[in-house]
Amino acid sequence: MKVMAQMSMVMNLDKCIGCHTCSVTCKQAWTNRTGVEYVWFNNVETRPGLGYPRTYQDQDRWQGGWVRTKKGKLKLRAGGRLKKLATIFSNPVLPSIHDYYEPWTYEYDMLLSAPQGAHTPVARPKSLLTGKDMNISWSANWDDDLAGSTATMDQDPILQHMSEHVATELDKTFMFYLPRICEHCLNPACVASCPSGAMYKRAEDGIVLVDQDACRGWRMCVTGCPYKKVYFNHKTGKAEKCTLCYPRLEVGLPTVCSETCVGRLRYLGLVLYDADQVTQAAAVEDEHDLLASQRAVFLDPNDPAVIAAARQEGIPEDWITAAQNSPIWDLISRYEIALPLHPEYRTLPMVWYIPPLSPVVDVVTASGNDGEDGRTLFAAISQLRIPLEYLAGLFTAGDTAPVERVLRRLAAMRSYMRDLNLDREPDEQTAAAVGMTGTQIQDMYRLLAIAKYEDRYVIPTAHTEIARELDELSCSLDYDGGPGMGGAGPTTGESFHAVGAQERATSPYTPSTSGRVNLLNWDGDGTPGGLFPPSRPTGRPDPAGGAA
Repeated sequence: MKVMAQMSMVMNLDKCIGCHTCSVTCKQAWTNRTGVEYVWFNNVETRPGLGYPRTYQDQDRWQGGWVRTKKGKLKLRAGGRLKKLATIFSNPVLPSIHDYYEPWTYEYDMLLSAPQGAHTPVARPKSLLTGKDMNISWSANWDDDLAGSTATMDQDPILQHMSEHVATELDKTFMFYLPRICEHCLNPACVASCPSGAMYKRAEDGIVLVDQDACRGWRMCVTGCPYKKVYFNHKTGKAEKCTLCYPRLEVGLPTVCSETCVGRLRYLGLVLYDADQVTQAAAVEDEHDLLASQRAVFLDPNDPAVIAAARQEGIPEDWITAAQNSPIWDLISRYEIALPLHPEYRTLPMVWYIPPLSPVVDVVTASGNDGEDGRTLFAAISQLRIPLEYLAGLFTAGDTAPVERVLRRLAAMRSYMRDLNLDREPDEQTAAAVGMTGTQIQDMYRLLAIAKYEDRYVIPTAHTEIARELDELSCSLDYDGGPGMGGAGPTTGESFHAVGAQERATSPYTPSTSGRVNLLNWDGDGTPGGLFPPSRPTGRPDPAGGAA
């Protein structure tokens, strides 16, 4: 048993209101630069819908993730080394800008400088790629405006694989929101796809990063990622992706998307897992067994044998304590109400979701029954407005039984807690019907409904022995073998904003560069100080001979 720690996230979809605050704050912190205008490390998708990029879940088309061979081994769906070598200069399986969207701005100067006239001036949309006028026809959250309509839902890859008929009448349509970030998988296909070895998984906390110095822009990682959460910066020629805001995590702060989430639906914490079991867990024959096999990889942080093995592997005591207090362990393994996104990709994702219960109470009440009685709620689960088969297509490789079990537990919690809040004796049979006790129901309620900040985010800081090194190494972005983002001076935690003015572009028309710059602040243009050697005065002799 080789014990390792993994920073993980769980999102409660019952609380997501689709406000996109997480997306906007992530955009401002990480991708507000030239070359990544179309990039959203965090985006909120409306389901059913096409997603971002369009139809990214259709792996027959995009060739992401892993497949199991007849011999029981895993191989990349997009092909191994020989195929990558044959297509290394022309990777044919990549989303185009059409599949993402062409980013735009508006001609605001027309509004400000237009002379007075009979007609109101119009700020036309301008492409951020070409600078030309354009017609807006798609964006990262376009499905939002078409939620539940036939304009996009008939092209949803999950609906196309459903045997159950989904009605499109207005009174029967359904929708919910699905926030997405990089999954920081235990078995990442993007890392295995990278020919230059630039993409790697941090040993200390499992965060998947890109070494900007080593990246050669082959874009095989974009193809390999089945969630399409690796992006290509067309200005720097490098791949970029969500870093799980690790400069914040290293100083004990939650990710930007978690910190600013209006619905407080995100949970962050450590889990301990057995690294020796990862490959075996991802290679189980039946896709429906992938959920149980991944759960089996996680280790009980309160088990004395696990604690001893973690200490032997050098995991600090405060990290072991953080794993014991982690809300992630409770939601995934103790209560078993969180599910992984598309386990059939066999990457063992580490961002899990609590599926939405949908407005079941109103449906039951409309039938003349008590809308929060446990028995009637259980009977209504299979008739939810959001089909179980659709949720199973997202979270359990099509197996509806685990999804129904989760929804029954959420319904039982609602019924049990209503009795308590009304000063009535709760029905213990309601808890027993879902394999829980009344105490467990109450503990789960506290975590899901009224958890405080420190209960939702249990984040150990970088260990004290390396804290000084991290400060000197600019958020550990610049250490040997690290992602190579560089930057002068210490920028741990929130202080990266302080160096922003130093690394802004000097001109929007200067060519892109491949030098070491701070990608937290630099927008891809201009020549920040230290990027190039100082130019020689005109007419000064060249050391190699001739005039400059």
